[in-house]
Amino acid sequence: SNLVGMGVLPLVFKEGVSRETLNLTGEESFDLSGIEAGVSPHQDITMIIHRADGSSDEVKLMSRIDTLDEVEYYKHGGILHYVLRDLAA
Repeated sequence: SNLVGMGVLPLVFKEGVSRETLNLTGEESFDLSGIEAGVSPHQDITMIIHRADGSSDEVKLMSRIDTLDEVEYYKHGGILHYVLRDLAA
């Protein structure tokens, strides 16, 4: 909830998946798919791993946005932005 409060989308690997099982070295870049229409609590999100050798892999992650309130905080860029917009309205 601290990450959501700062406007950061918290994601976790599914059971049995880790940076080790994915052979992540730190040379990869990543794209996320499945959040274009918004986020919802515990939503599955696809991470596309682009490896240094030009190959790519996909892995499912789970959003750790746990409540509908957190969805609203995230949509507004964090709790501070959410509160300020609410006060301005």
